[in-house]
Formats: sequence, structure tokens, C-alpha cells
Amino acid sequence: METATLVAISISVLLVSFTRYALYTAFGQPSQKLRDPFEEHGD
Repeated sequence: METATLVAISISVLLVSFTRYALYTAFGQPSQKLRDPFEEHGD
């Protein structure tokens, strides 16, 4: 394979991995531990 192809594949894999991790953190099991600072201060 060419170097450019390997670099493109590596960057794509990193981007997809980061996106999946961010979605899991935001909506998956760890999201139960997140706090909402706006809800804590209310009106």
C-alpha cells in the first residue's frame, strides 16, 4: 500500500474511534455520572 493510503486509513480510524467514545460517554452508561450545572442552579 502507498503511504498516503495508510495515513488516510489511520486518521479515519482515529476519528471514528474518538466519535464512538464521545457518543458512548455522552449517552451510554457513563452518562449517569455526569452532572448538569444548569439544573443545579435553577431559576
